[in-house]
Amino acid sequence: MDVVRHGRIAALITEVDLDQPLGTPDDLLAHEQLLDATAAVVPVLPARFGAVLADRRVTVEELLAPSHDEFAAALQDLEGKAEYMATARYAEGTVLRDVVAADPKLRRLRELIRDRPEAATRNERIALGQAVNDAIDALRQVDGRRVAETLAPLAAAVVVRDATGDFDAANVAVLAEMSREPELLQALDDLGREWAGRVELRLRGPLAPYDFVAELRPET
Repeated sequence: MDVVRHGRIAALITEVDLDQPLGTPDDLLAHEQLLDATAAVVPVLPARFGAVLADRRVTVEELLAPSHDEFAAALQDLEGKAEYMATARYAEGTVLRDVVAADPKLRRLRELIRDRPEAATRNERIALGQAVNDAIDALRQVDGRRVAETLAPLAAAVVVRDATGDFDAANVAVLAEMSREPELLQALDDLGREWAGRVELRLRGPLAPYDFVAELRPET
């Protein structure tokens, strides 16, 4: 890894062998690890993974120089801040029991298929599965907002990401002062005690502010 400086800003670069395939999972992991480690020390603006520039001169002429003032201002705004990712995941057995117990329609469907052959209740099982998914999705919307509202007073900005897994309850990114990390952890601990046995909460960070800066897209 090397540093290309221009005025008040700099780019972190790594030389690549163009005869080798680019964009492997290991490359992506290394890219993220470098950005996150840098963000824990100084402000960083994440560039698009896989961006390739011809040489150091082009890095200055096509990336750093044209946007110097814009980048410098954005870095100044990020001084002392980093992204933190709060994730929440449902306890599978608990959430399934809760959503069925809360909805008479789901209880009726469950009773219809109880102790009956799978082949004879195929339509009912499909309907039950879809209804359960819909119920969990509705619950996810509520719980995701709750996580965001819990962390918002401690953050400069909040982004609620879409949940990706069947039993993910929330993915909430916050931009916050790194000095407030203990407060973020405490807020999630308090919420975790309220949700004990139903939802598991975790906080990752400091991370590069992927969700809070315009993505840099230098020409390749």
